[in-house]
Amino acid sequence: QVQLVESGGGKVQPGGSLRLSCAASGRTFSRYDIGWLRQAPGKEREFVAAISDTGATTYYADSVKGRFTISRDNAKNTVYLQMNNLKPEDTAVYYCAAAGAVWNRVDEYRYWGQGTQVIVSS
Repeated sequence: QVQLVESGGGKVQPGGSLRLSCAASGRTFSRYDIGWLRQAPGKEREFVAAISDTGATTYYADSVKGRFTISRDNAKNTVYLQMNNLKPEDTAVYYCAAAGAVWNRVDEYRYWGQGTQVIVSS
């Protein structure tokens, strides 16, 4: 089992950047593929990006491809989400979680963090 804690959210203007962090506790962190997901007000939770246990493979939702970058540092037990060129539609609570076999299936994620709020507004 792994415990995940997100941080780095905040309010930013359109076109701005933020870097989210997902810090893990537990010695088994490096065994897990990790994903970022988000939930906007009034909408269902959706997949954003995921990274394999070694960091060699990444996958993105079409809506963030080319703007967001997921990475990880297993020595620091941390996964990052660099978000550039943010848009108002990126406003959501962002969560990290351990991925299942199909990375873009939200219902396969486990060990959710508490989330961090991102607001993109002028």
